[in-house]
Amino acid sequence: MASMQGKTVVITGASSGIGEELAVVLASRGANLVLAARRQEELAKVAKRCEQAGGRALSVPTDVSDQEACRRMVERAVEAFGGIDLLVNNAGVTMWARLDEVTDLSLYERLMRVNYLSAVYCTYFALPHVKTRKGLLVAISSLMGKTGVPTRTAYAASKHAMQGFFDSLRVELLGSGVDVLVVSPGFVDTPIRSSAVGPDGKQVQQSQRVESGDTMDVHTCVAQITRAIERRERELVMTTKAKVGVFLKLVAPGLVDRIALKAMRNKNS
Repeated sequence: MASMQGKTVVITGASSGIGEELAVVLASRGANLVLAARRQEELAKVAKRCEQAGGRALSVPTDVSDQEACRRMVERAVEAFGGIDLLVNNAGVTMWARLDEVTDLSLYERLMRVNYLSAVYCTYFALPHVKTRKGLLVAISSLMGKTGVPTRTAYAASKHAMQGFFDSLRVELLGSGVDVLVVSPGFVDTPIRSSAVGPDGKQVQQSQRVESGDTMDVHTCVAQITRAIERRERELVMTTKAKVGVFLKLVAPGLVDRIALKAMRNKNS
Protein backbone atom coordinates (compact mmCIF):
# COMPACT_ATOMS: atom_id res chain seq x y z
CA MET A 1 0.00 0.00 0.00
CA ALA A 2 1.16 3.54 -0.76
CA SER A 3 2.26 5.87 2.01
CA MET A 4 -0.45 7.30 4.25
CA GLN A 5 2.00 9.78 5.75
CA GLY A 6 0.12 12.59 7.47
CA LYS A 7 -3.32 11.33 6.43
CA THR A 8 -5.97 11.31 9.14
CA VAL A 9 -8.04 8.14 9.42
CA VAL A 10 -11.09 7.67 11.65
CA ILE A 11 -12.03 4.07 12.40
CA THR A 12 -15.10 3.01 14.37
CA GLY A 13 -15.14 -0.37 16.06
CA ALA A 14 -11.39 0.04 16.43
CA SER A 15 -10.90 -1.83 19.71
CA SER A 16 -10.59 -5.31 18.13
CA GLY A 17 -10.88 -7.38 14.99
CA ILE A 18 -10.81 -5.75 11.56
CA GLY A 19 -10.81 -2.24 13.01
CA GLU A 20 -7.78 -2.88 15.21
CA GLU A 21 -5.70 -4.58 12.54
CA LEU A 22 -6.56 -2.01 9.89
CA ALA A 23 -5.56 0.78 12.27
CA VAL A 24 -2.15 -0.78 12.90
CA VAL A 25 -1.51 -1.35 9.18
CA LEU A 26 -2.41 2.25 8.30
CA ALA A 27 -0.32 3.53 11.21
CA SER A 28 2.67 1.64 9.80
CA ARG A 29 2.16 3.73 6.62
CA GLY A 30 2.41 6.92 8.65
CA ALA A 31 -1.27 7.72 9.17
CA ASN A 32 -2.80 9.62 12.08
CA LEU A 33 -5.40 7.33 13.64
CA VAL A 34 -8.58 8.34 15.45
CA LEU A 35 -9.83 5.22 17.21
CA ALA A 36 -13.48 5.04 18.23
CA ALA A 37 -15.20 2.32 20.26
CA ARG A 38 -16.84 1.94 23.67
CA ARG A 39 -14.07 0.04 25.47
CA GLN A 40 -11.52 2.58 26.68
CA GLU A 41 -8.87 0.13 27.92
CA GLU A 42 -8.89 -1.85 24.67
CA LEU A 43 -8.68 1.38 22.65
CA ALA A 44 -5.62 2.43 24.63
CA LYS A 45 -3.93 -0.87 23.75
CA VAL A 46 -4.69 -0.40 20.07
CA ALA A 47 -3.40 3.19 20.20
CA LYS A 48 -0.14 1.91 21.67
CA ARG A 49 0.18 -0.65 18.86
CA CYS A 50 -0.42 2.12 16.31
CA GLU A 51 2.26 4.33 17.83
CA GLN A 52 4.71 1.43 17.93
CA ALA A 53 3.97 0.86 14.24
CA GLY A 54 4.99 4.44 13.45
CA GLY A 55 1.75 6.40 13.42
CA ARG A 56 0.05 8.85 15.77
CA ALA A 57 -3.13 7.75 17.52
CA LEU A 58 -5.99 9.36 19.40
CA SER A 59 -8.39 7.18 21.39
CA VAL A 60 -11.94 8.52 21.62
CA PRO A 61 -14.26 6.28 23.67
CA THR A 62 -17.52 6.50 21.75
CA ASP A 63 -20.91 4.85 21.75
CA VAL A 64 -21.46 5.06 18.00
CA SER A 65 -25.17 4.34 18.37
CA ASP A 66 -25.46 7.82 19.94
CA GLN A 67 -25.66 10.66 17.42
CA GLU A 68 -24.12 13.28 19.70
CA ALA A 69 -21.27 10.97 20.67
CA CYS A 70 -20.44 10.58 16.97
CA ARG A 71 -20.49 14.35 16.49
CA ARG A 72 -18.12 14.87 19.42
CA MET A 73 -15.79 12.15 18.16
CA VAL A 74 -15.53 13.79 14.73
CA GLU A 75 -14.92 17.18 16.37
CA ARG A 76 -12.07 15.74 18.42
CA ALA A 77 -10.54 14.21 15.31
CA VAL A 78 -10.54 17.55 13.52
CA GLU A 79 -9.23 19.40 16.57
CA ALA A 80 -6.36 16.92 16.94
CA PHE A 81 -5.31 16.53 13.31
CA GLY A 82 -6.90 19.38 11.38
CA GLY A 83 -9.19 17.33 9.15
CA ILE A 84 -10.23 13.88 7.98
CA ASP A 85 -8.98 12.03 4.89
CA LEU A 86 -10.52 8.62 5.47
CA LEU A 87 -13.52 7.45 7.49
CA VAL A 88 -13.91 3.72 8.06
CA ASN A 89 -17.36 2.75 9.37
CA ASN A 90 -16.51 -0.60 10.92
CA ALA A 91 -18.48 -0.84 14.18
CA GLY A 92 -20.82 -3.81 14.27
CA VAL A 93 -22.65 -6.44 16.28
CA THR A 94 -24.28 -9.64 15.05
CA MET A 95 -26.99 -12.04 16.22
CA TRP A 96 -27.98 -15.71 16.20
CA ALA A 97 -31.72 -16.45 16.26
CA ARG A 98 -34.64 -17.32 14.04
CA LEU A 99 -37.35 -14.69 14.10
CA ASP A 100 -39.84 -17.12 15.65
CA GLU A 101 -37.38 -17.72 18.52
CA VAL A 102 -36.84 -14.06 19.39
CA THR A 103 -38.19 -12.96 22.77
CA ASP A 104 -36.71 -9.44 22.83
CA LEU A 105 -37.51 -7.46 19.70
CA SER A 106 -35.33 -4.56 20.86
CA LEU A 107 -32.31 -6.44 19.48
CA TYR A 108 -33.48 -5.36 16.00
CA GLU A 109 -33.30 -1.71 16.96
CA ARG A 110 -29.93 -2.21 18.65
CA LEU A 111 -28.36 -3.84 15.58
CA MET A 112 -29.79 -1.20 13.28
CA ARG A 113 -28.34 1.57 15.46
CA VAL A 114 -24.89 0.03 15.81
CA ASN A 115 -24.47 -1.40 12.31
CA TYR A 116 -26.30 1.14 10.19
CA LEU A 117 -27.25 4.38 11.95
CA SER A 118 -23.77 4.76 13.45
CA ALA A 119 -22.41 4.87 9.90
CA VAL A 120 -25.01 7.49 8.96
CA TYR A 121 -24.13 9.61 11.99
CA CYS A 122 -20.35 9.42 11.56
CA THR A 123 -20.51 9.97 7.82
CA TYR A 124 -22.84 12.96 8.19
CA PHE A 125 -20.56 14.76 10.64
CA ALA A 126 -17.32 13.79 8.89
CA LEU A 127 -18.45 14.49 5.32
CA PRO A 128 -17.64 18.24 5.19
CA HIS A 129 -14.09 17.50 6.32
CA VAL A 130 -13.68 14.54 3.96
CA LYS A 131 -14.92 16.73 1.09
CA THR A 132 -12.31 19.37 1.87
CA ARG A 133 -9.55 16.78 1.46
CA LYS A 134 -11.25 14.86 -1.38
CA GLY A 135 -11.00 11.79 0.78
CA LEU A 136 -12.56 8.36 1.00
CA LEU A 137 -15.55 6.92 2.85
CA VAL A 138 -15.38 3.21 3.68
CA ALA A 139 -18.25 1.01 4.85
CA ILE A 140 -17.35 -2.39 6.28
CA SER A 141 -20.53 -4.22 5.36
CA SER A 142 -20.94 -7.99 4.85
CA LEU A 143 -21.95 -10.54 2.26
CA MET A 144 -25.16 -10.58 4.30
CA GLY A 145 -25.73 -7.07 3.00
CA LYS A 146 -26.28 -8.68 -0.39
CA THR A 147 -28.24 -11.83 0.42
CA GLY A 148 -30.41 -13.07 3.26
CA VAL A 149 -29.11 -15.67 5.70
CA PRO A 150 -31.21 -17.64 8.20
CA THR A 151 -30.76 -16.80 11.91
CA ARG A 152 -29.30 -13.38 10.92
CA THR A 153 -32.42 -11.39 10.03
CA ALA A 154 -31.45 -8.32 12.09
CA TYR A 155 -27.82 -8.37 10.99
CA ALA A 156 -28.63 -8.88 7.30
CA ALA A 157 -31.23 -6.11 7.42
CA SER A 158 -28.76 -3.64 8.94
CA LYS A 159 -26.12 -4.49 6.35
CA HIS A 160 -28.61 -4.21 3.48
CA ALA A 161 -29.41 -0.74 4.83
CA MET A 162 -25.71 0.15 4.94
CA GLN A 163 -25.23 -1.05 1.36
CA GLY A 164 -28.17 1.01 0.11
CA PHE A 165 -27.09 4.12 2.00
CA PHE A 166 -23.53 4.14 0.67
CA ASP A 167 -24.53 3.18 -2.87
CA SER A 168 -26.89 6.17 -2.89
CA LEU A 169 -24.33 8.47 -1.27
CA ARG A 170 -21.74 7.50 -3.88
CA VAL A 171 -24.01 8.87 -6.61
CA GLU A 172 -24.64 12.08 -4.64
CA LEU A 173 -20.89 12.62 -4.34
CA LEU A 174 -20.03 12.21 -8.02
CA GLY A 175 -17.76 15.07 -9.05
CA SER A 176 -16.96 16.05 -5.46
CA GLY A 177 -13.63 14.23 -5.32
CA VAL A 178 -14.92 11.96 -2.54
CA ASP A 179 -15.06 8.23 -3.27
CA VAL A 180 -17.11 5.55 -1.50
CA LEU A 181 -15.92 1.99 -0.90
CA VAL A 182 -18.25 -0.74 0.37
CA VAL A 183 -16.44 -3.81 1.71
CA SER A 184 -18.31 -7.13 1.90
CA PRO A 185 -16.35 -9.77 3.84
CA GLY A 186 -17.66 -13.26 4.52
CA PHE A 187 -16.78 -15.11 7.72
CA VAL A 188 -13.68 -13.53 9.26
CA ASP A 189 -11.90 -14.71 12.40
CA THR A 190 -12.76 -11.79 14.71
CA PRO A 191 -14.43 -11.47 18.13
CA ILE A 192 -17.72 -10.24 16.62
CA ARG A 193 -19.34 -13.68 16.68
CA SER A 194 -18.42 -14.36 20.31
CA SER A 195 -20.23 -11.15 21.31
CA ALA A 196 -23.32 -11.91 19.21
CA VAL A 197 -26.74 -11.55 20.80
CA GLY A 198 -29.23 -14.36 21.05
CA PRO A 199 -33.06 -14.44 20.93
CA ASP A 200 -33.34 -12.80 24.36
CA GLY A 201 -31.08 -9.89 23.34
CA LYS A 202 -28.24 -11.09 25.59
CA GLN A 203 -24.77 -12.11 24.48
CA VAL A 204 -24.46 -15.80 23.63
CA GLN A 205 -20.79 -15.66 24.78
CA GLN A 206 -19.51 -18.00 22.07
CA SER A 207 -19.84 -18.51 18.33
CA GLN A 208 -22.82 -20.60 17.32
CA ARG A 209 -21.04 -21.47 14.09
CA VAL A 210 -18.71 -24.43 13.65
CA GLU A 211 -15.59 -22.67 12.35
CA SER A 212 -14.00 -24.30 9.34
CA GLY A 213 -11.57 -23.69 6.50
CA ASP A 214 -13.73 -21.03 4.85
CA THR A 215 -13.17 -18.60 7.71
CA MET A 216 -10.75 -15.87 6.57
CA ASP A 217 -8.03 -14.73 8.95
CA VAL A 218 -8.16 -11.06 9.86
CA HIS A 219 -4.76 -10.26 8.35
CA THR A 220 -5.81 -11.52 4.91
CA CYS A 221 -9.05 -9.58 5.20
CA VAL A 222 -7.26 -6.35 6.13
CA ALA A 223 -4.72 -6.81 3.32
CA GLN A 224 -7.59 -6.89 0.82
CA ILE A 225 -9.17 -3.82 2.40
CA THR A 226 -5.94 -1.82 2.31
CA ARG A 227 -5.48 -2.63 -1.39
CA ALA A 228 -9.03 -1.50 -2.11
CA ILE A 229 -8.42 1.73 -0.17
CA GLU A 230 -5.22 2.42 -2.10
CA ARG A 231 -7.04 1.92 -5.42
CA ARG A 232 -10.09 3.87 -4.20
CA GLU A 233 -12.32 1.05 -5.41
CA ARG A 234 -16.11 1.33 -5.21
CA GLU A 235 -16.71 -2.20 -3.93
CA LEU A 236 -14.82 -5.16 -2.52
CA VAL A 237 -16.53 -8.55 -2.41
CA MET A 238 -14.20 -11.07 -0.80
CA THR A 239 -13.67 -14.59 -2.17
CA THR A 240 -14.53 -16.04 -5.56
CA LYS A 241 -17.35 -18.11 -4.06
CA ALA A 242 -19.01 -14.94 -2.79
CA LYS A 243 -18.71 -13.22 -6.16
CA VAL A 244 -20.37 -16.21 -7.80
CA GLY A 245 -23.12 -16.06 -5.18
CA VAL A 246 -23.80 -12.39 -5.93
CA PHE A 247 -24.14 -13.24 -9.63
CA LEU A 248 -26.38 -16.23 -8.94
CA LYS A 249 -28.71 -14.09 -6.86
CA LEU A 250 -29.45 -12.06 -9.99
CA VAL A 251 -30.18 -15.05 -12.23
CA ALA A 252 -31.35 -17.76 -9.82
CA PRO A 253 -32.39 -16.21 -6.47
CA GLY A 254 -34.30 -19.29 -5.34
CA LEU A 255 -31.17 -21.41 -5.72
CA VAL A 256 -29.19 -18.95 -3.58
CA ASP A 257 -31.84 -19.22 -0.84
CA ARG A 258 -31.53 -23.01 -0.80
CA ILE A 259 -27.73 -22.86 -0.79
CA ALA A 260 -27.76 -20.42 2.15
CA LEU A 261 -30.13 -22.62 4.16
CA LYS A 262 -28.10 -25.77 3.47
CA ALA A 263 -24.84 -24.04 4.34
CA MET A 264 -26.15 -22.78 7.67
CA ARG A 265 -27.56 -26.20 8.56
CA ASN A 266 -24.23 -27.85 7.77
CA LYS A 267 -22.23 -25.31 9.78
CA ASN A 268 -24.48 -25.60 12.81
CA SER A 269 -24.95 -29.36 12.71
